[in-house]
Amino acid sequence: MATVQRIAAPKAEWVLMYRGGLTRTRIAALTGAPASTVGYHLAVARAEDPGLEAAHEEAVAGKTPRVSAHGLERMQELVAVVQETGRYPSPRAGTAAERSLGVWLERRRREAAEGTLAAEYREGLGVLPGWRGAPRAATDEARWQDRLAALVTYRATGHDWPRHKATVTGEEHELGVWLHTQRYKHRRGELAPAKAQLLDESLPGWRAGRQRGRKPRADAGPLEG
Repeated sequence: MATVQRIAAPKAEWVLMYRGGLTRTRIAALTGAPASTVGYHLAVARAEDPGLEAAHEEAVAGKTPRVSAHGLERMQELVAVVQETGRYPSPRAGTAAERSLGVWLERRRREAAEGTLAAEYREGLGVLPGWRGAPRAATDEARWQDRLAALVTYRATGHDWPRHKATVTGEEHELGVWLHTQRYKHRRGELAPAKAQLLDESLPGWRAGRQRGRKPRADAGPLEG
């Protein structure tokens, strides 16, 4: 059986880039690594260093672009249009005017997601409920990365694979349900290849789980990396 080479988490280079204000997406683009892998390493780094997130946000604030008078005019135009029509302009609209405004909005949404949105835009657009669009995808991705990091820590402390049965409670049950879901999605071909690869690298044997008849080892030592 081929051995999967794993990068020890967190990767110092990526943590340094994140601390300097780069987003997970930007780090992935610069290094050629999957965004999910970068996200996992950063999740581990944040767990080890509670001050990392604050340092990242401080660095981002220092890189926030200045706002031009034209940009403020576009923002005011957008707010007026949305309040009048009750909908957001689309970058694929039939009219050039709406397309232009839609493209401008998409840029602001992207900046907001990356943490580089200027304060003036953030405050001005804040009067429009849901202007950032559907944040569920980003939230779900962050939750997935956090669960992965938590399971890696759980296994590294000597625990067997967590169970998802209703009789199990607490952290083991939460991690067990999450792991069971990943296995189910993988069997159905619904798990993203990048996530399956990250699970393979971070948690060898996750697909099979506990061996039949094997009992939890509460006194087991840390797993070897």
